[in-house]
Amino acid sequence: NIICSIVFGDRFDYEDKRFLSLIDWIEENNKLQTTIQTQLYNFFPTVMDYLPGPHQRLIKNFEKVDKFTTDIVMEHQKTLDPTCPRDFIDAFLNKMEQEKGNADSKFTIETLSRTTLDLFLAGTGTTSITLRFAILILHKYPEIVG
Repeated sequence: NIICSIVFGDRFDYEDKRFLSLIDWIEENNKLQTTIQTQLYNFFPTVMDYLPGPHQRLIKNFEKVDKFTTDIVMEHQKTLDPTCPRDFIDAFLNKMEQEKGNADSKFTIETLSRTTLDLFLAGTGTTSITLRFAILILHKYPEIVG
């Protein structure tokens, strides 16, 4: 939720079905990335596109996560107040407006969606793994706690 407030400008309720679905998709993708079919997909994407397997589920989950972030970006575009940025998305949208006449600008909606997704995935993934390992270490060495 800390990452959500920085990137999306809002925290989600822990009972929010959309947020729980998002976490489920990410967790499932973390597990699916270790399957042999997904690893083969990385080497032979054209061939693997036609074969069934867990890599197809990974792709569908990624599309759902991408739609989630794209929907939030579109919502921010509608409610943007350039004088009062709420979060990363608003700051990026403001920069897009400043770069509007620049044909070489990298500040596009596509870049915003990808960067938002990268920040969210990197932030949630590293944080949760770090916390899991910290709890595991504390469990294994209880004398550290005291």
